[in-house]
Amino acid sequence: MTIPDADWSGGREVNIMDEIELKVHDMSSTLQPADAYALVLEEVNGNRKLPVIIGSLEAQAIKVVMMEYKMPRPLTHDLFLTVIKELGAALKKVLIYKVKDGVYYSYLFLERESETFKIDSRTSDAIALAMRCGCPIYTTDEIMESEQLHEVGNTAFSVNVNTVDVVVLKEALSKAIEEENYELASRLRDEIKRREQEEENNTIA
Repeated sequence: MTIPDADWSGGREVNIMDEIELKVHDMSSTLQPADAYALVLEEVNGNRKLPVIIGSLEAQAIKVVMMEYKMPRPLTHDLFLTVIKELGAALKKVLIYKVKDGVYYSYLFLERESETFKIDSRTSDAIALAMRCGCPIYTTDEIMESEQLHEVGNTAFSVNVNTVDVVVLKEALSKAIEEENYELASRLRDEIKRREQEEENNTIA
């Protein structure tokens, strides 16, 4: 089946054979910077967990659904779902298809009559929409395996550097230097330098 693209990132076809279904497990505000939240997704038929770093406004849009709180007026995500319903379409699933430099990329799959549309979306928006209409959330097994949370203690977990942005990496670098963990500091410095160089090259291009 051919699926038309309607995205902003030069989207590519996704191998859907290795999709892993996810559910929202938890959300934590114990991150730095203070306005960052960790939304933890867990595979439906397994124990692996995927952390997605989101902002406070995005966290609020998701928390409303988690708490089953009914807003007096529709929020933006509610409005979007109402519009697509009135247009005769329906959101059938969400797919997190890529992660790069702390940013997860997702597709919305909309259906209208016999046609399916694939639309690029921020992952936080995609999850907020999926939770509101009850459609499934998926990612690839490759992403799940490479970006999953790893337990390093009874109450502590580590995440892949791809999961966080440069601001968080710089804060981690300062902490590593302060604690004289120079091996970790070196790796963090190399990753920061790589991202900044890539951003500079993209700006020049």
